[in-house]
Amino acid sequence: MKTRAKPVWRLVLSFIALRSCAAFYLPGLAPVSFCEEGTSGDECQFNFNKNLTCEKVCTRTYDISAKDDKKKLDFLKSGMQGSKCPLTPKLIIDNMPVTWCYNVEDNQKYCNPGFPIGCLVTPDGHPKDACVINSAFNKKNMYYLFNHVDIMITYHSGATEGWKGARLVGATLEPKSIKHEDENKLTCDGPPMEIPNEFTSNTKVTYSYSVKFVENNSIKWASRWDYILVSMPHTNIQWFSIMNSLVIVLFLSGMVAMIMLRTLHKDIARYNQVDQEEAQEESGWKQVHGDVFRPPRKGMLLSVFLGQGTQIFIMTFTTLFLACLGFLSPANRGALMTCAVVLWVLLGTPAGYVSARLYKTFGGEKWKTNVLLTALLCPGIVFADFFLMNLILWVEGSSAAIPFGTLVAILALWFGISMPLTFIGAYFGFKKPSLEQPVRTNQIPRQIPEQSFFTKPIPGIIMGGILPFGCIFIQLFFILNSIWSHQMYYMFGFLFLVFIILLITCSEATILLCYFHLCAEDYHWWWRSFLTSGFTAVYLFIYAVHYFFSKLQIVGAASTILYFGYTMIMVLIFFLFTGTIGFFACFWFVNKIYSVVKVD
Repeated sequence: MKTRAKPVWRLVLSFIALRSCAAFYLPGLAPVSFCEEGTSGDECQFNFNKNLTCEKVCTRTYDISAKDDKKKLDFLKSGMQGSKCPLTPKLIIDNMPVTWCYNVEDNQKYCNPGFPIGCLVTPDGHPKDACVINSAFNKKNMYYLFNHVDIMITYHSGATEGWKGARLVGATLEPKSIKHEDENKLTCDGPPMEIPNEFTSNTKVTYSYSVKFVENNSIKWASRWDYILVSMPHTNIQWFSIMNSLVIVLFLSGMVAMIMLRTLHKDIARYNQVDQEEAQEESGWKQVHGDVFRPPRKGMLLSVFLGQGTQIFIMTFTTLFLACLGFLSPANRGALMTCAVVLWVLLGTPAGYVSARLYKTFGGEKWKTNVLLTALLCPGIVFADFFLMNLILWVEGSSAAIPFGTLVAILALWFGISMPLTFIGAYFGFKKPSLEQPVRTNQIPRQIPEQSFFTKPIPGIIMGGILPFGCIFIQLFFILNSIWSHQMYYMFGFLFLVFIILLITCSEATILLCYFHLCAEDYHWWWRSFLTSGFTAVYLFIYAVHYFFSKLQIVGAASTILYFGYTMIMVLIFFLFTGTIGFFACFWFVNKIYSVVKVD
């Protein structure tokens, strides 16, 4: 972004005490400024290339006689304890995070998009977390509040390149603890701002900041994120995740190849050679040829799920593909979600077509109900969940709550664009003939023999989701971090590769289990193929619960409801996505094997 002659950059300094620790984990619980109740300052603004030194933001006094002040100060101290309930404000300027960069192991620099509000020296004199950066933080059982930040803004000047203005290419800060003796005359060279563990006297805290502009024409605007992204040591873990997933895929591919090339080929050759009387005494997947395409129970619901799953699959594939090409950069905040929503709205036609075509194949006649359920069921569940979560944000007074007008706009997109497109797709789906089956279906259902434990429906479905989840769980950790812990996620190339691996794994795992069940003469494969790979979403939910208790330490009923409410939306979308992959893989497999075997 080029700047004009004297632009004003506004930067809200987030010296904030939050209503719960979850406010920094969940996108949305409302921040409460320290500088409230009649004080001013709260917001700073500064001119380009004009350095500022020790500018006052505000002063906050905690009165020992006020219970509310004691509660706020106790909460502030809990946020400085690091591992228990850390508060890490995030600052953004020119759509870029203001990072706190410091050296870690092997002299490598790590840039954190947030900074701590303080630190603690334990009663035994052990400095915790950020207290190790300054030897002056040495008093036992003492909190040190970072009430000052030095902000350094790096810019690329166009004076030597023939264009006017400048472009911001870097923004870093250094938090400091400074006790300001005179709030009207700040010097920023005093002792650390100490807050005793015991609240025995009134405490006054003055917040301040400094701004320094540095010209650096060697950094181009297009590569201004490099210093942040390079410092994140995730690449080795990502490659480990990819190799782990590839091993699973190779194992499954070997199993499928063995079945397709050896076992299945021998079965087909044997079935085509023996006569019909001998075949009656045989056992195996051919014996259920007259029932394998018998329409499933609840075919209406299955077709609706598959229509929605197709819509989600195309949306996900297109979004990740565009992200890989660089169109959806993390520098453009909100671009990924905006692209996904727009694609979902425009992909109503494939959802209606797939749902209608399959429902007609199942012999359904209630086409109006099918169309309405395809357009309303799953989106309605997601919208209702989302509305309830947004209602909680409204009640909490959060700035992250979506305005009512935006919700109306989403409803307009849903009912005005997505639903008509779904109707159009369903119209063409019902106009098409039913999918032709390679074998005829008998009028009388065949009795299914007694099944072993592993070929029963529930054990098979539970086992089917393990391998696909094993391919994604490492990647899932980084995705959850980016959502709940405000970490940046930018490795869409890795994510797209994992997406392809997940696609292959779900398909192969479902085909394997489908073959074993058909060999056991159990022909109820329609719902089982969908649920086998869809059960991966249950493992996703279990992992999200583990992540909640082991990583977040969220407190408060509202924050907990928000976390699990948004998680349920993710689980439902993932369930439809993976279930659809498994169903169509199994559908292709069953059609293929019964089309090459001779049946009288």
